[in-house]
Amino acid sequence: MLKLRARRVRCPLVRECMAEFLGTFVLMLFGCAAAAQVKTSNETKGQFLSGNMAFSVGVMSAMYLTKGISGAHLNPAVTLSFCVLGKVSWSRLVPYSLSQVVGAFVASGVVYLVYYDALMTFSGGVLTVYGRNETASIFATYPSDYLSVGRSFFDQVVGTGMLLLCILGLEEKRNTPAPSELVPVVVAAVVLGISISMSANCGAAINPARDLGPRLFTLAAGWGTEVFTCYNYWFWVPLVAPLVGGIFGSLMYLIFIDWQLPDPDQLERISTISEKLAKKEMS
Repeated sequence: MLKLRARRVRCPLVRECMAEFLGTFVLMLFGCAAAAQVKTSNETKGQFLSGNMAFSVGVMSAMYLTKGISGAHLNPAVTLSFCVLGKVSWSRLVPYSLSQVVGAFVASGVVYLVYYDALMTFSGGVLTVYGRNETASIFATYPSDYLSVGRSFFDQVVGTGMLLLCILGLEEKRNTPAPSELVPVVVAAVVLGISISMSANCGAAINPARDLGPRLFTLAAGWGTEVFTCYNYWFWVPLVAPLVGGIFGSLMYLIFIDWQLPDPDQLERISTISEKLAKKEMS
């Protein structure tokens, strides 16, 4: 029987970038494949909730795969926020972000190949951003017709802000931390909550890599420059707004939660007093 020798990559940064690439690939493969299935079947093989749930399962699976190597950021907005908070070195920001974008790009290519026949049948062979048979939204996000640029920017700031606000405290020992084994499940639930409540306006990208990687793929695969020029060059919104939203959510967490929690020494004294009171009540 053939035995494979372990070949651990020596450079920590390379290992971490490999993990971010693979994690984002898994996340996007689940999400875009579900979107393709729903779209090309005219919602006979899934509905609106299907894509939201698939992205959440993708987040959970990707985190279980890669959290022990890179922390499973899977999102430049998360990486940037962690850099601002001092949780991650600034030297990781660009390599992580590039790995995430490439992972999303490759995942889009795999989904395109898996659903190629369905895409061509549904679209009549015409790959477009507009119209009833458009297929670009399977991969990247696009705004609803009624939405202004300013409102869509605000939408993405709020969505990403909620993401960071809700996940930053999951491992905070001074508060009510989630069991480490269940952190990916809780993060997936947060993503699902955001998706089913804030995706009507412009798809709830809340992740620049999730949008840019697939958009670059559709540019290369035949949808053309329209994926960047449509809706008055709207593409920059899901790139910039999540970064702003991530920092905003992180600052909210610091101001309202982190700075207000008791210091470790104070927390230990409170625990000791509580134990003494409990013993007195028992006696």
